[in-house]
Amino acid sequence: MKKKYLLLIFILSIAFSAIAQSRADSMLNFIKANKTRASLYLLQNDTLVAQLNETKMMPLASTVKILVAIEFAKQAAKNIIDENELVALADLDKYYLPNTDGDAHPGWIAYEKTKGHIKNDSVLLIDVARGMIMFSSNANTEYLMDLVGLDNVQSNITQLGLTQHSAIYPMVASLFMYQNSKKKNENDILKGIRNLSEEQYCRYIYDMHKALKFDTLLKSKFRPQDLTMKMQKAWSDRLPASTTKDYVRICNILNNRAFFDEDTYNIIELVLETAMENPINKSWLNHFGEKGGSTAWVLTKALYGSTKKGKRIEMAYFFDNLTESESEMIQGWMNPFEIKILTNEDFRKKAGDLLK
Repeated sequence: MKKKYLLLIFILSIAFSAIAQSRADSMLNFIKANKTRASLYLLQNDTLVAQLNETKMMPLASTVKILVAIEFAKQAAKNIIDENELVALADLDKYYLPNTDGDAHPGWIAYEKTKGHIKNDSVLLIDVARGMIMFSSNANTEYLMDLVGLDNVQSNITQLGLTQHSAIYPMVASLFMYQNSKKKNENDILKGIRNLSEEQYCRYIYDMHKALKFDTLLKSKFRPQDLTMKMQKAWSDRLPASTTKDYVRICNILNNRAFFDEDTYNIIELVLETAMENPINKSWLNHFGEKGGSTAWVLTKALYGSTKKGKRIEMAYFFDNLTESESEMIQGWMNPFEIKILTNEDFRKKAGDLLK
């Protein structure tokens, strides 16, 4: 299956070359030239700086995992779950569907091995949560959804004051709906799926998600080769969706550090702010958190940062209906663009002026 994930950017170097400047400008110019396929919302110290289609619902891809991380932090802070509990890799493997995640889950396991974190084929729960964000492991995400309760994750939509957000569901299980049976016409399958209400759609996925944990043969019946590009596009279009304005609201809550209690924010730091473990980032930032997501057509990103110069920045920017070459090009621009947004007030103003 053609699918890509954005890994965490570990170094946010403030050294800015002419090439990096050009890439940052290229991102802004692309957004301006493709306004029907882009959305952006940017705040500085609670003041609106730039906006474009900020209330347009767009597929989130893995950026939705921020809400799982928040629920994990809330429950760990209240000792409902123990972030230092050991989790067997075999339990995570029940949620892993090979060839559907761009090797995100195997990549995370390899990383944990290099860190010496795996003991007796088990890993700490906090590292499972970090792997959900750093490597975008779907298996880790869906394990955590079960652990903290999907209804509890969903309730954060209301608790955080989000006004536009579709239902959250396990993305791995949803892929089974799009397998093209040889007994059925592809267009007929897609027509049937389109006719499902959100409740019906999610109910099927929830049932499949439960079955995956207990039916050891079900995963062997999955046929990624049957997921045509047409099927994948329909799947991508119906992923959990929201707006850049709502995700900047989430980032603002995380950056202001006034909404949750201190213990919750401390766990959030461990899960979402791993970039701050790099000394270079610590030299100019007090806090930085991010999560991105992608499919073959979608690129999304939500981030927040608090600089030592007293600037609090929150931004979300989403793209949909991209071509493969556009997606690759944009991914090369993202890091320079984000650094410029975080470090340069003139560039932030330029973004606001350009997107009016």
